[in-house]
Amino acid sequence: MAERDLPVARDADERVREVRLLVKILSRPELGALAGTILIFLFFGIVAGDSGMFSMKGIMIFLEVSAQLGILAVFVSLLMIAGEFDLSVGSMIGFAGVAIAIPMQQFGWPLWAAITLAFGLAVVVGYINGLIVVRTKLPSFIVTLAALFILRGLTLGITRLMTGRTQVSGLRPLFEDDWLAPLFAGDVFQSLFLWLASVDAIRTRTDGLPLAPGVPVSVIWWLVLSALATWLLLRTKFGNWIFATGGDVLAARNAGVPVERVKILLFIGTACGATLFAAIQVLDAGSADTQRGLLKEFEAIIAVVVGGTLLTGGYGSAVGAALGALIFGTVQMGIFFTGVNTDWFKVFVGTMVLVAVLFNNFIRRRMTEAR
Repeated sequence: MAERDLPVARDADERVREVRLLVKILSRPELGALAGTILIFLFFGIVAGDSGMFSMKGIMIFLEVSAQLGILAVFVSLLMIAGEFDLSVGSMIGFAGVAIAIPMQQFGWPLWAAITLAFGLAVVVGYINGLIVVRTKLPSFIVTLAALFILRGLTLGITRLMTGRTQVSGLRPLFEDDWLAPLFAGDVFQSLFLWLASVDAIRTRTDGLPLAPGVPVSVIWWLVLSALATWLLLRTKFGNWIFATGGDVLAARNAGVPVERVKILLFIGTACGATLFAAIQVLDAGSADTQRGLLKEFEAIIAVVVGGTLLTGGYGSAVGAALGALIFGTVQMGIFFTGVNTDWFKVFVGTMVLVAVLFNNFIRRRMTEAR
């Protein structure tokens, strides 16, 4: 009798494993973003397949747009998982760009010194934002909204005072031969693209050079930072602290999690992410502008929410944020390639946010029921 019962017990165990696998799949924050990414690519593959969007040049264009937002979204996702917001990252982009440009143009600073200054200021801004939030218990939405206006005003006032304009241009000759510049601007894998052009694998210009000279360095930053953030969240004690802080602050404190330190470090991280974004833009364009980064804080939050991170914290992933940025960049450039009026892009963004939030709530309910 015991031997006849054994297969039944094994079947029961297999059924239990199937339920657990379903729960595990449904519990992944990036599930919705992955499905959305596939749908977006299928849609534009059908309606814009012959427009050049999926040529090597077109792919590099929408990847670069996605990468710049993705760099910001990775840092914002970590902070949002911890249950906080940073609305000052857009203004920090403009502020950091001016902090890099003015010392180089007005005082002849080398590139490394100007970038070091910008990141130093970012640490200070992030520390102040985080300190005010954890000490006063004010909502981070309010604290960083104030920082948004302060930084934007400082950027505009300092730039006008130093240059008499709202832009700082003519920077390219100051860094084009600098050893540090290729880390923030330009393309990589250029020899590979030249070889692909030589064997007619990708489209070329009339002089035989490839239309896409290489992979934008911002794409490499995006991939590396997304991988590092994923490792941090899933494989380190600090990652556990982030989830615990966003899930239940009181329980996290009782468990010995240094909640205040975690939040301050994450605010510093978002400010540094914005500064990296600024450095890439300044070196790519050869100029700085006081209006750079306008509304980027909301675009980053949208990418993170579409990627599955809950607005209430405690649940999310860096991979989801990267996919959210990819969706955002692909749609933005897809509308351009298809010739649709770009005014409709904001309609899509609003719809995308609403659908993402509804989908996340649905997944949470299914996950709870499965348990």
